[in-house]
Formats: sequence, C-alpha cells, structure tokens
Amino acid sequence: MNSKKGMFAKEYLWRTIVTICGLFVIVITLVIGAFLVYKGSGTFLKFNHTIGEFLFSADWAPVDNMEGGGSVGTLIFIVGSLSTCGLGLLIATPFALGSAIFMTEISPKFGEKFYRPVIQIFAGIPSVVYGWVGLTVLVPAIRNIFDRQVGHSILAAGLVLAIMIFPTITSVSADAIRSVPREYRMGAYGMGSTRWQTIYKIVLPASASGIFSAIILGLARAFGEALAVAMVIGQTTALPTSIFSTTKSLTTEITAQMGNAMEGGETKTALWTLALLLFLISLLFIFLIHFLSRKKPETSGRAAKKSIRAKMEAANEQN
Repeated sequence: MNSKKGMFAKEYLWRTIVTICGLFVIVITLVIGAFLVYKGSGTFLKFNHTIGEFLFSADWAPVDNMEGGGSVGTLIFIVGSLSTCGLGLLIATPFALGSAIFMTEISPKFGEKFYRPVIQIFAGIPSVVYGWVGLTVLVPAIRNIFDRQVGHSILAAGLVLAIMIFPTITSVSADAIRSVPREYRMGAYGMGSTRWQTIYKIVLPASASGIFSAIILGLARAFGEALAVAMVIGQTTALPTSIFSTTKSLTTEITAQMGNAMEGGETKTALWTLALLLFLISLLFIFLIHFLSRKKPETSGRAAKKSIRAKMEAANEQN
C-alpha cells in the first residue's frame, strides 16, 4: 500500500515539474512577444510612421535622435530576406528530399548507420563556419565563374543558406517518410508496382504533411540566420535586381545597426520593429507547421489506400 502511494506521489511530482516547465516556456514566449511589441510599436506610436510606409516603402533612412523625422521603409530588407531564403529553399529542397528518400527507401541500412550521422554533423556546424567558407571560397568562385566585379550576392547567400537548411529538411522529411506504415508499401508491391511507383504514388502522398512541415521548418531556419548571410550578401541598402545583386536582409540590418544606434531613438526603435516583424514571421511558420501537422495519419493512409484500390480496379479492368 505504501509502495503504491509512493509511486503515485512520484508520478504526481514529475507531472507537476513537467507542467511547470511547459508553462514556463509559454510564459517566456509571451513575455518576449510583449517586450517586442512594447519596443517595436514606438515606430508607429512615438514617431508616427504608418504600417504601409514600414512594409511597402524602400526608403530606409531613420534619424538617430529622439525627435525622429526620417523614413523607415523596410521593403529592401523584406525583399532581401525573401529572395535569399527562397533561393536557398529552392536549391536545398530537391537534394534534401532525394536524400531522405535514399536514406529511408533505397538504402535504409546505409542511411541509418552512415548517412544520417553525416547529416547530423552538418546540422551541428556553427553558422560562422558556413559564413567563413562562403566568404573565402564561394564568393571568389562566383566572381570568377560569372565574371563579376564582386562575388557577394543573393546567389552566395542563397547557396550558404541551402547548405545550412539541408540537414533540417532531410532529417524531418526522413522521419515523415519512415512513419508511413509498411503495409502500404507491401500493398503496392503486391499490385506489381515498381519501387519508384511505390515511392511516388504511395509513400510521398502519405508523408506529404510531414515533408511540408520540414520545408517550412527549413524556411524558418533560413529566415532567422544572420551572421552567415551578412558575411556573403554584400550589405548594400538597395533593392536587388538579380541573383547577383548585393542587398540586405532583416537579420543582417538588425545585426549591423543595433549596437550603434541611440537607445530610444528612431533608428533603434525601427530596428526593434524589424525584430518584431521577424518574431511575427516565426509565429506564422509555427502556425503553418501545426496546421499541416493536424492532418492525421489516417487521412494520409486513406489516400494511399484509395491509390492502391484504384490500381487494383485498373488491373481488373485490363484483365
């Protein structure tokens, strides 16, 4: 009897500790959000700029004083972030998805013992290393190959980001593909499907929500990167016209200017508003991941079963 009471007491204790830790994380997130709203709202409330000017104007010239009077258009940084992250995602996604398929469907033993550890090593490399390699190797290569005056560009930043988000997309996609029940594959093979037909028609549709979550997670990782991008993007306050243009992103501008701006001035307040915008973008990515994760495995399984059933009906009609 006493042993049962002790077990219940320990279970209640650990459940309480876990609950407190979870609530603490929620509170910290809310505090960070409230702090950014407090610091970033001064751009609109104290210095009387409009949201339209902030989001859609390319005129970035805040005045570093307490009176204001400058302009805080962030379109250059928004376009810079979207172009670099979009290019990185476009480059990384096919390779990451192909690696995940190889690791789970083509050679699962080799993938689990050797390939996955290598991918995890890539994920653990500090961003400054990626930035330094990009600065010393990639930037000169782009300059020489494409005969440009400078190699710093959106292309260089996109390639660096592609390498950085590749491990994230690969690992999460591999977990999503691996979670597809083995019965779906066996059913497709039993109908005479080839390995590629099984992967393309059955496995990928059944794991689509997890793969999309992996892509969004990689995009969120790219949006939050500052140091590596700052080292190769060129740091020019201008709208990009091509992938060889130099520009700035949201994170690089915050990193470059936050330490030099006057506390409470228009410039630093505008930088806090940039940080608030990044926070809201991160929340958007999280909501998208949760929305995609709400798709139950049964739903994907039902789609796979329908695909197998359609193959069976087509085979019966041919016979």
